[in-house]
Amino acid sequence: MPAQKGSAFLLKISNGGSPAGYQTVAGLRTTQMSVTGDAVVVTSKDSGGWRELLSGAGIRSVSVSAAGIFLGSAAEAKIRANAMAGTLDDYELSFEDGEKLRGRFLVQRLDYAGDFNGERNYTLQLESSGQVTPA
Repeated sequence: MPAQKGSAFLLKISNGGSPAGYQTVAGLRTTQMSVTGDAVVVTSKDSGGWRELLSGAGIRSVSVSAAGIFLGSAAEAKIRANAMAGTLDDYELSFEDGEKLRGRFLVQRLDYAGDFNGERNYTLQLESSGQVTPA
C-alpha cells in the first residue's frame, strides 16, 4: 500500500439535507482520528493466569482532533453553532484512497487563538455518539 497524503485526510460536516451532502471544513492543517475501546474481561480460573477478553463486547468510540486557520466558512460557522448548543451532527472523514467514515459527533472542545500580527486559528475535538461506519 503506498503512502497517503495527509492533505487528503478531510473532515466534512453534513449539510442537513436528505440525502445528506457533506461540506469540507476548510483551512484545516492537521486532522487526527483515534479509535478506542473498553474491553470486557472474562478471565476465570481456567484462563491459566492469562487475561481473557470477550470479542465484540465493550464500548468503542472515535475521537477526531483537527486544527487549522479560521476562514469564516459556512462549515466553520456550523461547527461553532453546534459547539455552543451542544448539538450532535453528522460528520464524514474522507481519505485519499476513497475510504470514508461517517457518524454522529459532538463538538467536545473548540478553541480559537490568534497573535497580534498573525491569522486566527482554531482547534477542535469531536467525540462519536453511536456507530461510525464506512460510507
